Parts: sequence; structure tokens; C-alpha cells
Amino acid sequence: MAEISDKEALEKEVPELQARFKDSTPEELLRYFLSRFGKQIALSSSLGKEDQVLLDMIMKIDREARVFTIDTGRLCPETYNLIATDEDYYKIKLEVFFPDRAKVEEYVRTYGINGFYAGHEARKACCEARKLEPLRRALSGLDVWICGLRRSQSVTRSEDKAVEWDARHWLIKLNPLIDWEESDVDAYVKEHSVPVNVLHRKGYPSIGCRPCTRAVQPGEDIRSGRWWWESPLHRECGLHRD
Repeated sequence: MAEISDKEALEKEVPELQARFKDSTPEELLRYFLSRFGKQIALSSSLGKEDQVLLDMIMKIDREARVFTIDTGRLCPETYNLIATDEDYYKIKLEVFFPDRAKVEEYVRTYGINGFYAGHEARKACCEARKLEPLRRALSGLDVWICGLRRSQSVTRSEDKAVEWDARHWLIKLNPLIDWEESDVDAYVKEHSVPVNVLHRKGYPSIGCRPCTRAVQPGEDIRSGRWWWESPLHRECGLHRD
């Protein structure tokens, strides 16, 4: 009989972890997983409000915890400013991953500098070159990936759980804020004086690459400002699902 690998054993443990932490607070989840997995767990931060809340929680539990972000090369200037603010405010150094130069050049030769507006496949190809390839490098060797997903963010996230097995990247995906509403996020930010992207005050509830992000109007879905030219069912970059 073939020996079960550590990753296979971890996958088999997920249902038990889901049951164990079904009613746990985000802090309880983070405290357990950070303590157990050490350098094999990391927060993947897009610098949105949810990730800023998680960063604040994590820094209060383990100041040596790993935090990384992906610089696609087309982020908003305000997002770069927030990276610098976080490093100064929390006295940390974020791990920044960049796209492979050759892959970005190939994309531009094939689709053009703003080719992502041409259609869904062209946009997904841009996300692959600028986000997914560096993400795979960032996740390499990890056992747990901490994300700021919330169910109410999008129809594509309505079935997500606090503890999941990510078969694509072969690790546990931890979503401590999965049950939170936006009001919960805002309340935490206010109570704990968490630094956030100034674009949130200008009508940007969700912030990605500058060409693919716009402000939303009152009453619009909070994800409607991301890839707004596409169907709501397609408004994912591929980090969490196709």
C-alpha cells in the first residue's frame, strides 16, 4: 500500500477542522493555524479592507507571520502607498512577488497593452501572466493560505467555507472572515484604527489593478467595479476559481 503523503493527510483532516472551527471567531482560527503551521502559513494580501483587517489580527498574534502581496505592475498608486504605510505602521516587511517579465511581454505582444478589454479570454490571460503565475510561486511550499474572502462579496463566493481544501494549489485555504458582512469589516477598521486604501473613501469597495477597477454607485454590488465589462459570474481573476 502506498504511503500517505503529508499533503494527503492534511487534505483528509479538512472535514475535521471544518467541524472543529465551525463557530470560531476569526482570531481563534488564526491563533490555532498560525501556531500550528509557523512558516508554512501566509496571508495573501491584495491590500483591500478585509486583508488589512486580517493583517491587523495576525500582527497581534504573531509578528513574525508571513505576509505577501503580488505587484502586477498595474496597481493603483494608492495601493503602493498602502504597502509603504503597512510596513511603517506594523514594522514589518511584506514579501512582494512580481510577474515573470517574459510572460508579460508575451501577453502584450499577443493581445496588446490593454488587450484585457477585448474579451473574457484575453482578460483571463492577463490575470494568468500578472497574478496567477506569481501566486503559484508565492504559495509554493505552504500548507495554509490565508485569504480575505467573504460570502457576501460575490455570487461566486456564496458557498465558500472558513476552512477549505484548495485542490488546485494543494493546500488549506483559510477564510477567517467568511461570515462577516462589510459592516463588520468597517466596524473593526474603525475600532482598531486599521490603515486602509484611501480609494475606499472614493467609492471603491473592491480594488485590483488600476485599468480593471472603477468606483461603484450607491446600491451597486460591491464587486461591480471589478472587470465591470463582464458578466458577474465571470468577475474572478482565477486566484480562487475560474
